[in-house]
Amino acid sequence: MSAPVFAPTDFFDLKETDHAAIFHEVIQAWEILPKLGHYLEAQLVPANLGQLMAGAVIGEHVYIGKHTVIEPGAYIQGPAWIGPNCQIRHGAYIRQNVIIGADSVIGNSSEIKNSFLFNGCQVPHFNYVGDSILGAKVHLAAGVIVSNLKLNGDFITLRVGDSVLTTGLRKFGALIGDGTEVGCNAVLNPGSVLGRRSLIYPGVCWRGILPANSIAKGPDNVHERLL
Repeated sequence: MSAPVFAPTDFFDLKETDHAAIFHEVIQAWEILPKLGHYLEAQLVPANLGQLMAGAVIGEHVYIGKHTVIEPGAYIQGPAWIGPNCQIRHGAYIRQNVIIGADSVIGNSSEIKNSFLFNGCQVPHFNYVGDSILGAKVHLAAGVIVSNLKLNGDFITLRVGDSVLTTGLRKFGALIGDGTEVGCNAVLNPGSVLGRRSLIYPGVCWRGILPANSIAKGPDNVHERLL
């Protein structure tokens, strides 16, 4: 029996990024995560085409697109590629190997690390996103944490029915499909997979796979289809 496939196009509209090339010949969507550093090293030409306000700090290997505003107190370590018309707000911390699509918001006390964000993402208040892929127009409400490392440090697996699929990654947060909403103070445990247009209620601690067009209201793996 062949292993389940979590193809990029099952979760993401590749037209909603300028970096679709990184998904070329990728079978499981999370396979791009170890490639982010190499991709940026090969493709990124540092430039600031936006507005860098006084008190903001950016590293040497950072690209900032047109009309993007970097507010005072933001720190972009890089390598990082930030698209046009973004807001990088006060207190945002963008670490290594991050791609942020156009029209996105990274906000106060939000930290992004080794992650790929499609266009129109909102990570606006007190969020942590590690080793994850966020589809177009994903919104994380205040306090959402995308955890990327198991407490025992083991490789991250996905349970699909009666089978277990090994990702080969020790650090892997989540695949979050286009248009998904995650409520305030929710926690996505390592290896979470959320289908397109799914919803997570505030305060939910989620683990596992949430199908597209579904809503999770309570404990792990308890969900129902949206109308």
